Amino acid sequence: MEQHDIAVIGGDGIGVEVIEQGIKVMDTLGSKHDFNLNYTELPWGSDWYFKNGSMMPTDAIQQLSTYDAIYLGAVGHPDLQDHVTLNGLLLPIRRAFDQYVCLRPSVLYPGINSPLSGYESGDIDLVVVRENTEGEYANAGGFQYLDFSTELAVQTAIFTRHGCERVIKYAFDLAVSRAGKKRVTSITKSNAQGYGMVVWDRAFERIAPQYPGIETESLLIDAACMEFIRRPNSFDVVVGSNLFGDILTDIGGMITGSIGLSGSANIDPERRFPSMFEPVHGSAPDIAGKGIANPIAAILSGAMMLRHLGKKAAGSEIEAAVLKVLGNGTVLTPDLGGKSNTVDMGDSIVAALA
Repeated sequence: MEQHDIAVIGGDGIGVEVIEQGIKVMDTLGSKHDFNLNYTELPWGSDWYFKNGSMMPTDAIQQLSTYDAIYLGAVGHPDLQDHVTLNGLLLPIRRAFDQYVCLRPSVLYPGINSPLSGYESGDIDLVVVRENTEGEYANAGGFQYLDFSTELAVQTAIFTRHGCERVIKYAFDLAVSRAGKKRVTSITKSNAQGYGMVVWDRAFERIAPQYPGIETESLLIDAACMEFIRRPNSFDVVVGSNLFGDILTDIGGMITGSIGLSGSANIDPERRFPSMFEPVHGSAPDIAGKGIANPIAAILSGAMMLRHLGKKAAGSEIEAAVLKVLGNGTVLTPDLGGKSNTVDMGDSIVAALA
């Protein structure tokens, strides 16, 4: 039986609750597909910060480097600024392991109503490829005169030819492999960001001719937000910078019924380092501890992790079980208009796997 060592960071808020259900679902398939996931739970996050003054220990990256994958719940606490929690845990992991692709699908599933009228199951089926290590989240810059009336901050976005080309190429390769519309949409803002985004646009123009079978379009981020609402069914693979990908995937989650259905993967495509899998939603402190969080995003993130680890059949079974449960409509969490709880949803997906 093949074994994979998984670092589990439940993190904050509902993260721990939904990750528990993801583990339960994945473990259901181990014996059938001849694999074992050996989990190590790491108590890092905001509670760790309150006790130790940091989101994770100083040797955290070294510890994580020994695992095959990282399974993350959520990071964020109402008593901590987001820049503390993100720059203290999530973003350093992405950068250290060069997880330069953030893969975020948005699918309108059976039994789920989109807030947009006229769309049925399968009409919306897109995936955003978000550049994940540079761009607007590169954390380059600094302060001058901090806490004085003349306080000044410089925030610099980083766009390199290498970084842009590799994530754009990944998007085209993904479009080739998908059964969708064979279309790649580039998201930019070079009319206002006349240096970094021009590097992005030029990279897209160089890569696109290498894929003559793929249709292309380029949209400014403000137009793309509008088009996600107006014509979401026209998109297949969407590739954007760190900030733009982040914005669009929240819209993608909402137009497909709930951000509680949106899984994601932070991938090192070259497999030099462990990749990290997490639901798109945050720690949701307003519902933490109530047992009503939707675990499907975490469960689908687990399916993405299994696929990355070479267990494609197991990942597909989880996705099929989720479709079955949602299509049935009997077990739905409050974000989907139902009254079921987190454990109910996890149990129903386990039962569907049988």
